Amino acid sequence: MFEKRPASSACGFEKADTCEETEPWKDLILGNEEGIPLSKKDKTIQHVEEFCYASQDSVEDVEEAGALPKHSTSVIPTSSEVLEEASATTEEECVPLDGQSSGVKGEETSPESPSENNAKCPDDHNSVEVTSLGEKHSDDVTSDQSVSGTENEESTSIMDATAEPKKITYSQIVKEGRRFNIDLISKLLYSRGLLIDLLIKSNVSRYAEFKNVTRILAFREGRVEQVPCSRADVFNSKQLTMVEKRMLMRFLTFCLDYEAHPDEYQAQKDCKFSDYLKTQKLTPNLQHFILHSIAMVSEADCCTIDGLKATQKFLQCLGRYGNTPFLFPLYGQGEIPQCFCRMCAVFGGIYCLRHSVQCLVVDKETRRCKAIIDHFGQRINASYFVVEDSYLSEKICRNVCYRQISRAVLITDRSILKTSSDQQISILNIPSMEPDQPAVCIIELCSSAMTCMKNTYLVHLTCSSVKTAKEDLEPVVWQLFTIVTETESEGTGASVQKPQILWSVYFNMKDSSGVDRTLYDSLPSNVYVCSGPDSALGNDCAVRQAEAIFQEMFPSEEFCPPPPNPEDIIYDGDGTQAEDPRFSNESEANPETLPEE
Repeated sequence: MFEKRPASSACGFEKADTCEETEPWKDLILGNEEGIPLSKKDKTIQHVEEFCYASQDSVEDVEEAGALPKHSTSVIPTSSEVLEEASATTEEECVPLDGQSSGVKGEETSPESPSENNAKCPDDHNSVEVTSLGEKHSDDVTSDQSVSGTENEESTSIMDATAEPKKITYSQIVKEGRRFNIDLISKLLYSRGLLIDLLIKSNVSRYAEFKNVTRILAFREGRVEQVPCSRADVFNSKQLTMVEKRMLMRFLTFCLDYEAHPDEYQAQKDCKFSDYLKTQKLTPNLQHFILHSIAMVSEADCCTIDGLKATQKFLQCLGRYGNTPFLFPLYGQGEIPQCFCRMCAVFGGIYCLRHSVQCLVVDKETRRCKAIIDHFGQRINASYFVVEDSYLSEKICRNVCYRQISRAVLITDRSILKTSSDQQISILNIPSMEPDQPAVCIIELCSSAMTCMKNTYLVHLTCSSVKTAKEDLEPVVWQLFTIVTETESEGTGASVQKPQILWSVYFNMKDSSGVDRTLYDSLPSNVYVCSGPDSALGNDCAVRQAEAIFQEMFPSEEFCPPPPNPEDIIYDGDGTQAEDPRFSNESEANPETLPEE
């Protein structure tokens, strides 16, 4: 597999870029072959606008902690160094909760959640899956050590939350730059989604750690409030009346098994989901919660069936790993492909970093790709070629019409909803404020998610594009956040209620999901195109696409099968390889025997 880099991003690439202009690969093309050049520039990201609002005093002499010296930019750290650094960071900052050494980490545990989890997750194959991802058992939650540890954590978090937030300067952000892991597209994992099932089945989950999304928020009448999800949350909620609690539980119980009651929705199945909710005698408050915070669907164009399916999926994912349906991988979404890469490398996968592809070599008679030529002029034979859409040239994609995604990433000094704990991962869905404006999905990450430095929050905003990202998202940003300059802060003090933006960036991304293969012009039959990230909250589209491509290439093989036991592997040659205890399936039967790294 190859990694595409800009020509000016590494030493020695300027020479390669000059070679590309003269197209030396043509000398390697035979008479019965044709060369199809790939795109030289990635145009996935457009309309980038960056703003810094933190104090920028004496930033000239500030360097990023752990950064390479400026005179040795060509030195690239080895994979072992990177892994050692990541391991050290994990040991320092990722403190195990309730005696756990790895797996899903949650901040708060409801007293009734263990019984609910046991009721929803019977002791079957799913229980094995839960153990492999590190789900908490009820025995652990009720242990004295666990309770005392939780009390200490809560008392500490309350003291931290009541204290005034520290002033963060730009020099601090630069110095702690390696603490920030910013995804170009931010997503969450449904606890019973296709990606979680694939991670468990393929045993790739051993390479990653996850954290519970602790809160689902709603924005209504100009204020942010927490949405009750589980049964315990609903009946403990103070923002719902007793009548509303009963109405909500009755409707959610129906949605969990709505296929068994077709008479309840058949008459309105083609209507909007928002109109259907009005016929169910729900209060406006409950309609808002269900539409925007549980189903998380568009009010304008979502039909009743799609709304019921989305609500059912939300409810089915509750209780598997926590009080919300979502998980977030520590260090960001970029860890997920790395986990698959590690498993692939164990079984012989080869990765060529800083190694771009110039062109495809296609046989004129069969119209199949038979080789590729890299930027060094080396020809590499290939039976199949899987490529992401942005690598293809404009000539191949001239008939494709792309959608656009508007994105914003903010670094703030506090959470959008202040509570006793400052380590919260939250999701907030903002409905459209104007008829022509899209709904905006907001994911707020804390420092314990390993995506930002301490005392800061990383906020992702995503929506479908209507205009530029700044024009689409700025109205929502000003609703929830504020900017306080140094002169204003000196005059008003620290009484600002909204979170302050320290740094922000807006950009538009090309959404290539849903593009039909036939729209690509002159594409060889054994070249398979993957789409880039889509605007959906989950990863089901990517999993389905990966499985479809794999089955086309290898129809008789299983997609991402479970890895074999080390003792069952037969190695070629006379030499024997030492068994790595990390790849033993004994951890499934006794997860506590997994050695600490």
